[in-house]
Amino acid sequence: MLSTERSSVMKAGIESMGMYVPRYALDLRELAVARGVDYGKYRQGIGQEIMAVPAPDEDVVTMGANAALRALEGVDRDSIRTVIFATESGVDQSKAAAIYVHRLLDLPPRCRSVEMKQACCSSTSALHFALASCALQPEHKTLLIASDIARYGLGSAGEPTQGGGAVAMVVSTEAKLLQIDPVVGYYTSDVMDFWRPNYLDEALVDGKYSIKVYKQALEQAWQHYVEEGGHAFSSFERFCYHMPFTRMAEKAQSHLLRCAGKCGGEEKLLPMIQSAQRYNREVGNCYTASLYMGLLSMLEQDPADLSGSRVGLFSYGSGCMGAFFSGQVLPGYRDFLNTQAHLDLLNEREMLSIAEYEHFYQSRLCEDGTAQELEVYAGGAFRLQGLRDHMRLYGERQNSLLTELESPLLSLGR
Repeated sequence: MLSTERSSVMKAGIESMGMYVPRYALDLRELAVARGVDYGKYRQGIGQEIMAVPAPDEDVVTMGANAALRALEGVDRDSIRTVIFATESGVDQSKAAAIYVHRLLDLPPRCRSVEMKQACCSSTSALHFALASCALQPEHKTLLIASDIARYGLGSAGEPTQGGGAVAMVVSTEAKLLQIDPVVGYYTSDVMDFWRPNYLDEALVDGKYSIKVYKQALEQAWQHYVEEGGHAFSSFERFCYHMPFTRMAEKAQSHLLRCAGKCGGEEKLLPMIQSAQRYNREVGNCYTASLYMGLLSMLEQDPADLSGSRVGLFSYGSGCMGAFFSGQVLPGYRDFLNTQAHLDLLNEREMLSIAEYEHFYQSRLCEDGTAQELEVYAGGAFRLQGLRDHMRLYGERQNSLLTELESPLLSLGR
């Protein structure tokens, strides 16, 4: 049993965060020209400008490990007792992606490592499981990784919403960024708005229906949150939403205003969500990482000092499950962010031509277990080296910044 004195000073929540996005991207103006579409359909219609494009030697494991490397800066790795990897882009039907990351980061062996799945909201369930672990063993910390690659068919309606990236968080009783409130509102319903069978590389989605179900899940999760004793709508200064595309946050906020009986308050919509939209607009959908990339964007890009502000967060996973919860930004949070490093990640990416983007898209690992060595592209500290006897091989990237002469893109006409 925790003493009253000890429990009163514990701040359970997010201690640190790190983000990673691929070193390559596609300007959607290029895609608009190639597909014969007005760029405004992308920029104004869905709110997207740039799509992150993983290189052939990048996957959710390497992206997650690279994000975790940033989140673990200044954290005692011996205090990590759990690694939870949330993804819907799993690389193995049995072995958790967390195991690969555990080895790449040289974490202590006395550690449990698991993978979680429920579309885009498994990262939020992982967060609440991590908080429950904090309550049982306050001295132990959890490394939570959300990493995904959003893929749809070339030329499909979903193509401009593609993306990829990872967000890692250390969850502990020493929160420095966001203290999580205990109340959560949930909603689950068996629907088919988005799914990906084991035999397909690309997801199947009914876009209009998915937006309808998203709003339904938001409404029901909010009502449950209120019934459970959550904070009143008027107590929130900011909101973060899962964003399959950036404009979805605006649709969600408008719907929540109506659900909360705040019709006519749309003029307050953008200031409450705008800073959370910045990174998504330049990365695209990253499934389980989307909500938390929005949170990180808000903390790093909001011009106001958010210390003490209460943030409402809505997590949606197709299929479907929704969760509404809240947290309070902690004083001094800016001292524990990696804002410049994350801006450098976004600003220093190499823009691909359409031919290069489609080459990356069509690259695949062998499916018969044949030994395969992948070319080295620009990227973070870790990369997928290849395949041998059906085993994925991961290691450190010797050259994180390739010279022009070493670039495999030369073979595509660069």
